[in-house]
Amino acid sequence: MKLLLIGAGNMGGAMLQGLHVKDITVVEAYPPRVKELQELYPTIKIVQEIPSLEGYIVILAVKPQSFGTLTTKGIAEGVISIMAGVSLEKLKAGIMAKHYIRSMPNMAALVRKSATSLCGDVALKEDAMDVLSSIGRCFWLESEKELDIATGLSGSAPAWIALVAEALSDGAVNLGMKREITYQYIATLFEGVGEVLKTEHPALLKDKVMSPAGTTAAGYAKLEEGKVRDSFIKAMEASYERAKGFSK
Repeated sequence: MKLLLIGAGNMGGAMLQGLHVKDITVVEAYPPRVKELQELYPTIKIVQEIPSLEGYIVILAVKPQSFGTLTTKGIAEGVISIMAGVSLEKLKAGIMAKHYIRSMPNMAALVRKSATSLCGDVALKEDAMDVLSSIGRCFWLESEKELDIATGLSGSAPAWIALVAEALSDGAVNLGMKREITYQYIATLFEGVGEVLKTEHPALLKDKVMSPAGTTAAGYAKLEEGKVRDSFIKAMEASYERAKGFSK
């Protein structure tokens, strides 16, 4: 599998952490970034212009607004796009390939813990899963509608979780705990609960933690009073509607 990575910014650069050991050519036009990549990965080939796509599986990691300005020649074996809001229909109109995959990583790709959604041609699924697993765990979806839903679930939700983290920290600081230790607690908390949720249903986890008339129940009642669950459901709806708009 010959890979051609077009764009080596934040997401493209994160992918290189796992893909630099493969047969990969990187297209990067910004000279300071080229120098940085050469120092990080001295064995990979870096070019500033897009070569013929023949024989390559192309990873498109440019900004969506830059996609229309790309000049390509040849027909790629496949295209894997990580551009937000660029539909499969737009991909097919803008770059020639035998097969197409649209994917949505999240910011945790920077630490190779992304929850990455993908959909498209099944013929390219195995190779796409192999490539995208370099930045975390992959989830194959059956349609672009599901991918737009997942934009909120994995793409936008890190910001919402960060809001929860900040609010928990504010609450602890308000009661007298030092700020710096609250963030360490919360990071460890999220990591541990995330691991448990891989095998435990959320409702069962909640019931195990919540004892009658206990501290968890008291706090949970306040969260329900503030309509926290309703707010998250509405946030997902708003994210999905915006994602649909971007894809049109």
